[in-house]
Amino acid sequence: MALIYPPVGFHFVVRFEGLLLKYPIGIPDIGFQKVSGINVTINTEEYQEGGENRFKHRLPNPPTYPTLVLERGMLIGSQLMQWYKDSVEGFKFEPSDVTVILLNSLHIPIQAWNFVNAIPLKWTISDLNATENKIVVETVELSYQYYKRLDVTDLISAFV
Repeated sequence: MALIYPPVGFHFVVRFEGLLLKYPIGIPDIGFQKVSGINVTINTEEYQEGGENRFKHRLPNPPTYPTLVLERGMLIGSQLMQWYKDSVEGFKFEPSDVTVILLNSLHIPIQAWNFVNAIPLKWTISDLNATENKIVVETVELSYQYYKRLDVTDLISAFV
């Protein structure tokens, strides 16, 4: 009998769809130390039906999505930073799909989330401090329209 363990959250890659074509020179952006903001909230609106005093109907509103936050050691000359620079300094926002792929111990995709039409909102770097011996960490926040979970069979064919 095989034991099925929950997946671990430290083995993943991030893909920016289309950046390689737009910026053929540069370091591909796949390695991040932390990804957060993969969640969705559906709020409801209460509606009082005339003549019905026992309860109120709860109707769903469109979902809301937080920003997607990516953290890593600062990478000089990356495609992501070129895209960010074009967006912020040139004010030319070209949305890109971002895919976060969770891998198993054999490096096979087991789950993924595709963030549709992401644009960069914020870029920060950690403090520069001459009294500490720490890696400079950059944090990128992205806004997107919505995300969808990808099926494992789609992942394997797209990942290879």
